[in-house]
Amino acid sequence: MRIIIFGPQGSGKGTQAELIARRHNLPYVSTGDIFRYHTKNETELGVKVSQYLSQGELVPEDLTNQVVKSRLDQPDCVTGFVLDGYPRNRKQLDFLNSIFKIDFAIVIELSDDEAVKRLSGRLACKCGLSYHLEYNPPVKADLCDKCGSELFRRDDDQPEAIKKRLAIYHTETEPLFAEFEREDIFYRVDGSRSIDQVYQQIEKVISSNKK
Repeated sequence: MRIIIFGPQGSGKGTQAELIARRHNLPYVSTGDIFRYHTKNETELGVKVSQYLSQGELVPEDLTNQVVKSRLDQPDCVTGFVLDGYPRNRKQLDFLNSIFKIDFAIVIELSDDEAVKRLSGRLACKCGLSYHLEYNPPVKADLCDKCGSELFRRDDDQPEAIKKRLAIYHTETEPLFAEFEREDIFYRVDGSRSIDQVYQQIEKVISSNKK
């Protein structure tokens, strides 16, 4: 079973993709994780990726496709996978279609206003822990519960940065949905609900339409 989980930033798609992967005993495949693996282990692909990232440049589409294929070609993906963060645009989708047939494309829908609210409320600590002003606040304002360091908001969690990323999602990723709709494998779920409620919606989609 090959599943793609779509959703704008702040929709919780990574969390849901991991939950579905564990429930169905499938590998969770995240483009971010794949990039980190290759760069950390200094693989041939990782060295190429690092050359772009170190200069603040975007990784070219062809290289991104190679990196994703390297993961999907692993033995644990033979029976399926849950894909998060790919494809993001037409070129990536065309490449994916050339190597695999997808069974489910599920989008977790969330309004831009709610996405900005969720992401702009996030706080991070240098020790790696993260918090949220509304959903998971620290015990002491602006200080990490674990190490006591001052919390900060990441640059990409600033409202303007979030809006730019959402704009890219709307213009480059959402147009892909029409193809999945034509193939009758596209499903929408309400991302404004709790983590468990969103998960139950996705699980219902899969159980009701599994072939």
